[in-house]
Order: sequence, then structure tokens, then C-alpha cells
Amino acid sequence: MTDKARPYAISLDPGSSLQNHTGSWRSSRPVYVDRLPPCNNACPAGENIQNWLYHAEGGDYAAAWQSLMRDNPMPAVMGRVCYHACETACNRAQLDEAVSIHAVERFLGDYAIREGLTPEVDAEPSGRRVLVIGAGPSGLSAAYHLTRLGHAVTIREAGPMAGGMMRFGIPKYRLPRDVLDAEIDRIIGMGVTLELNTRVGDIDAAFDADGFDAVFVAVGAHLAKRTEIPAHAAGRILDAVSLLRDVELGAAPPQLGRRVIVYGGGNTAMDVARTAKRLGVDEAKIVYRRSRKEMPAHDFEAREAEEEGVLIHWLRTIRQIDESSFTVEKMSIDADGRPQPTGEFETLEADTLVLALGQDVDTAFLKAVPGVKIARDGVVEVDGQMMTGRAGLFAGGDMVPSERTVTVAIGHGKKAARNIDAWLRGGHYEKAPKAEIAGFDLLNTWYYDDAPKRVQEQLSLVRRQSGFEEVEQGLTEDNALFEARRCLSCGNCFECDNCYGICPDNAVIKLGPGNRFSIDLEYCKGCGICATECPCGAIKMIPEIA
Repeated sequence: MTDKARPYAISLDPGSSLQNHTGSWRSSRPVYVDRLPPCNNACPAGENIQNWLYHAEGGDYAAAWQSLMRDNPMPAVMGRVCYHACETACNRAQLDEAVSIHAVERFLGDYAIREGLTPEVDAEPSGRRVLVIGAGPSGLSAAYHLTRLGHAVTIREAGPMAGGMMRFGIPKYRLPRDVLDAEIDRIIGMGVTLELNTRVGDIDAAFDADGFDAVFVAVGAHLAKRTEIPAHAAGRILDAVSLLRDVELGAAPPQLGRRVIVYGGGNTAMDVARTAKRLGVDEAKIVYRRSRKEMPAHDFEAREAEEEGVLIHWLRTIRQIDESSFTVEKMSIDADGRPQPTGEFETLEADTLVLALGQDVDTAFLKAVPGVKIARDGVVEVDGQMMTGRAGLFAGGDMVPSERTVTVAIGHGKKAARNIDAWLRGGHYEKAPKAEIAGFDLLNTWYYDDAPKRVQEQLSLVRRQSGFEEVEQGLTEDNALFEARRCLSCGNCFECDNCYGICPDNAVIKLGPGNRFSIDLEYCKGCGICATECPCGAIKMIPEIA
């Protein structure tokens, strides 16, 4: 082939586009950007999800796990109990189905437990001591991150076991205890001191007598809310928290009788009803005053409860109890979404009533601390640094205004640790500004193959109803690898070479594996083809500066 017959787009000879320096024609120029993936943006724990998925899809599970551990010290737990807001935000859901991020996270967490992996710790000892009150998800997360930052941490837990509501509020069929124990043990093994059966009642003494430089309070919501129901010679009335706690501690099985009514519509109500079925009751019913649409429980929780034989009476409220007879009134939902009485009644029979109406936090021990303010709803007021009105006293998790989930609590622990570290060093922690979110409209999905989501198997219904064996099973390595590769890498270059191959002026320069590309502005004429054809939206056209 002669030079004249060669396509100009790949020719470097005189007379080609490169020789003509076409950059002078440009009115806008392409720049490579790092946009914020919507999954990262939605994660309450602040995980860099796209980063660890990148390592996972290459089969480097150890690197993926280490990336996870920079933000979340309990991935095997979170992969099971998180309600994965990341997947709700996932752009792939608009293409086919969201990436099963939680399932890959669980796979990596289980892999690390099996392989005995340990997190990387680089910080030098600071000489500072921090007390964490409460060994739930927020306290454990704070202890982990503070240890990685070089501080000596002691956790004081009022109960006999660490884990908080992960242990006493989430049944074993959702969170096996060997998994929970393994991730707690790994945190303690980093040098954290854990003092069980140790209730803290004097905050000032922790600073003055015990010599702690900072205190993080992360007491969970363990106090069951009550309600007034007229009762005449009522049968057994229990609260959900106490029932789940007794089951966890292996005490004598609660005497529930043959029929149980659970009052409430949250995830705890579903867990208690499913637990009652596993304890052998003939009938487990849930009574909830709103409809399925308004229930606080996640829909899959209600669906799985119904699969296991739990009966849910929507739009009902208990008006009176007479021994084993429960008078319930039918409700309707008004235009504002509030339940309203209808004056229609019916009777249900049960031996035991379990109240699952939510929990409160015990903040009594903080009321005498100067500067600490308790809000009317019983939570502690903190500033943007998560510090209370008492210098050096921080609070998080269920104790502050927030959604009460394990994921949020773990995120609070990380945030508190960073703020405590900055305060101990005489500064303020400043979170980096968020980049532009990589929306679905920025993607060129034509380049992505069809890739059906891998489904996690579940135990047979018979096995689910007969014991506390884990219901949802994990992904195999092949399925986890496939699922990780379904990630679209939204907003961040993954070096697909598309821009390099499609540029008509050879203005895209490869910088080598892992270093991405640059634009030779001497020859780029600003046509924007690279930005249009970029699969993941990692190129942005900006106006040319005169």
C-alpha cells in the first residue's frame, strides 16, 4: 500500500492531520474527568464501591478486600444485612438489572475470613487514648478506624457480648454468628481493648480519672417503645428486643404458646414473627396499622415472612385485649398517607403479644454532663464534627438523628474516627468536595454486553421454617467474578482504548497501563467524538479558553 492510499487518521506522514496542527480550529476541548459513581454516592458507609469492584473483576480479591476495608471493617456482615442503597442508585438498573454489589461484598468478606487476611495499618502510634462506649456497629467501626489512625482504643460494653443490635436484633438466619464473631475478633486483634459487662455511668471520670483524651458514645437503641392498650386479664405481652435477646443468649425458649401476634410493621416485626415460627408456634401474625406500601420494613422482608407462613394483617390496630382475644379496628389511609379509624372491628386470637414498635436510646447517663444537649426525641445533639457540647465527647450511631441501620452506624464510626483524630491533632477534618455524579445520561451503553444478574440461592422452605440456618446463600467464585464484571465503571476511565481508537486526529496519547490517556491539544480539533463515544462518561467537553 502506498502512502497516498493510507487512511489519514492513522498516518503520521507529511500532509496528514498531525502535520497540519488542527488544534487551532477548536472551540471546545476534551478533558478526562473522574465523576462520582452513583453507587459510591449512595453508600451510607462511604465505600469506594467502584474501586473494589475493579479489583474484584480482575480476580484480585485480596486487593478488593483491602480497598473495602479502608472504609468498612465488616464486609462479610454488611454483605448480608445492608439494605444496599447502592444498588437502588446503580446505573445498570436502567440497562437491565443493578449489579449485585452486596453479594460481591459478602463474597469478599467471606473470602477474607477463610484466607485469614488482615487489614493494612500504616500509622505510627500517636500516644493518645480514646474510649468507645458501646460495642455495636458504630463503636466497633470507630475503634477500627481510630486504631488504623494510630490511637490506643478501649471499648466498654455494658452487655456480655460484643456486636450490639447486630447480635441481639438480627436473627442468625440472616447473620450467622461465626461470621459476626470473625469480623469482631479481627478488629479486637488489631490491638483494641474490649471490656465486657462494663457500664459507663460517669463521663467526666473517663476523662479525668481514667485519662482518656477523647470519648465516643455509641450506645444502641435497646429500649423498647410501649403503647397503651386496654387489657383485661391479658395474656403474655413481650417486647421484640427482649425476645430476640433471650433467643440469642440461649436462655430457656420463650413460652409463646401456639399463637403469636406481633404488633408493628418494621423489619424487627418481620424478624420476630419469623423467629416465632422457627421456635415452633402454629400461628404467627403481624398486625400493622398501615398498608404494605407504607410499611417501614423492606418489601423482601415481608415477602419472605409470608413465604414462611407468617400472616400479615394490614390496616389494623389493636384496640383491646381480653385474655387471648384481641379486638382490632380496621383502618384506612387518608390523602396525607395517615391511617384513620373506620369503626369496623374484628377479633383475632393469640396466646402472646409481642410489641415491635421501635426502640429508644438510653441517654440518662449523659444528662448530667455539662454542655450535652438531649433533643426532645431522645437523641443527642452533635455538631458537624459529631462532637457534643462537651469538648472531646463525640456521639454517633443510634444516639444521633439518623436512619438506624448497620450501614449508617458503620459510616458514623468512620466519620467520628476521622473527626476525633483531627481534634486530637489540633485541627478539623474537612471532607473532600464531591465530584459531579456520573448519571445514566452520561454513559454510552451501546458498548456494554448483555449480562444477566447472578441470583443468590435460598434454602428450601422446609429448612427455612425448621431452624436458624442462614436463608440466603453466597455467590460462587465464578458468579462473584461475573457479577463484578457487570459494573459499568460509571464516570471513571477503565482504559478501554475507545477514545484512542476512534480519534480522527490521533490526538489521544496512551500513557501506559494504569496511567490512562492524555490529549495532544496541538492536533485535537475539539470534534467531541471521544466524549460522545466514551462508554463510561469519563471525558467532558469544556469551552476553549481564548
